[in-house]
Amino acid sequence: MKSKINFYLIEYAINALLRQRSKNIFIVVVFTLLTALLSSIFYITNSIKYELDSTVEALPQIIVQNMKAGRHYDINVDRVDDILSINGVSDATARVWGYYYFEHAGVYFTLVGVDQFETQYKESLAKIVKSFDFDANSSMVVGQGVQRSMEQNYYKEYLNFVKPDGSMKRVALGGVFDAQTTLESNDVIVMSKEDVREIFDMSQESATDIVVTVANPEEISTIASKIKLLNPNARVITNEDLRVSYQNIFNYKSGVFLALFIIALFTFFVIIYDKASGLSSEEKREIGILKAIGWRVEDVLKEKFYESAIVSVFAYVMGVMFALFFVYVLQAPLLREIFVGFSDLKPTFELPFIFDVQTLFLVFFLSVPIYVAATIIPSWRVATLDADEVIR
Repeated sequence: MKSKINFYLIEYAINALLRQRSKNIFIVVVFTLLTALLSSIFYITNSIKYELDSTVEALPQIIVQNMKAGRHYDINVDRVDDILSINGVSDATARVWGYYYFEHAGVYFTLVGVDQFETQYKESLAKIVKSFDFDANSSMVVGQGVQRSMEQNYYKEYLNFVKPDGSMKRVALGGVFDAQTTLESNDVIVMSKEDVREIFDMSQESATDIVVTVANPEEISTIASKIKLLNPNARVITNEDLRVSYQNIFNYKSGVFLALFIIALFTFFVIIYDKASGLSSEEKREIGILKAIGWRVEDVLKEKFYESAIVSVFAYVMGVMFALFFVYVLQAPLLREIFVGFSDLKPTFELPFIFDVQTLFLVFFLSVPIYVAATIIPSWRVATLDADEVIR
């Protein structure tokens, strides 16, 4: 039985590529860089979209904020009782939290207050409260990004917080937690509500906002409308509002990635156009000689197919591997800042590894078959001519 793969043709194709070494190395380098750029764009997009979706899933169903002069102010904890009186509300918790600027590292930490005896509004906080005792002494549990920032500034056992009146409050490091998403936990410090109130100079009757849990998720919008009626000056935010807001930010910044994507594709198709516009005189003469010594048209096309497949597949594999290393090992320096902003605004986080087969296939079909076709079509045109005409 005759083998479908002609290894002699493959050997000839490799030798043909080596004869035009400089030209083919240039094509491989450009092809690899373009494939790496396209793959990196998709990898970063998939990773951050996964982070955003996971973060939104962990957010409260309804958040109630007190508004004054268009700004967010502290809300009175007595409003919790009014919200609990609404039919369909299963729980309402006054949250005490805020952003603290850690001047030594130039980053913002998110301080979250908890109460040992309260029902926590999300599972990650419930696990932390169950594992650590916040009521015994002033202690805190921090995310991994906070721990790195503390250690870099020689704070290993405690952290001194500067209160609004200029005095200091020392809080001991009680532990480090690891949540499912780094966007959710990387810059978070969890401590007792009393400690957070003291650091931010908040009264016992005040809270940052109120989170509401609804028994039936289908009634979230209805409950939000009822809360708005009870508190006309409040801003009521549902998890769907947050999802839309996150998606709008994501789509806006995806536009920048789309511009990079179009530029990469345009550059690639310029190479393809140059390749498809015709063969060099040396390549035409080679095809003419091959026909003169007895090669058939299909033999020539097979050899050209092997040439283009070797170049494109090798460049594709190298580009994908480089993109994986660039995004998930090097964490996509510069390129990911399009989405997450400058790293000095908050502790940096790592892009989660998301293996998406569809992305690999998409990049493959956007590059390899097009390059192969751009090589075979002009070769077919020349191979169908008479050998003496091509040689001349």
